[in-house]
Amino acid sequence: MNEQIETRPDTDDIPLEPGEKLLREIRSDKGRYWRDHGVLGVLGMVGAGVVLWAIGSPYAAIGALGAVLALAVRGLWLYREQMKFRWRLTDMRLIGPGGRSVYLLELATVRRLMGDIQVITKAGDKYLIKHIDAAEAVVAEIEAARAKRAKRKGD
Repeated sequence: MNEQIETRPDTDDIPLEPGEKLLREIRSDKGRYWRDHGVLGVLGMVGAGVVLWAIGSPYAAIGALGAVLALAVRGLWLYREQMKFRWRLTDMRLIGPGGRSVYLLELATVRRLMGDIQVITKAGDKYLIKHIDAAEAVVAEIEAARAKRAKRKGD
């Protein structure tokens, strides 16, 4: 897997350390993004409708529609920004947007959280890699890289 992965100027890249190898680039999936927003829309619709119905408002249906429209506008508004984000998995660390960088041996927990991946460090820092298609496979890759790194560190 010695293929060259293109870097984009619209992300704030942290350069790789000497000898560090890029294993995978992790980006948000467009389909997963819209499915996640669809679920949020349904939950928002039900929540708004139930609350308005419970307080006796005659506008429960309008409130439910408003919640769906608000979440649709939110999805459209954030789409381009979310699609720019990328995480890079190397043989040494997980590098994220905004200058985030976590060494693999510092990871305490990596797990799927709906369509996202939650990363928790031993220090308690939490990161969310959002809207990932096949999140279980990506979690397995991160875990495998961490195990391989721990084995090399122990040798």
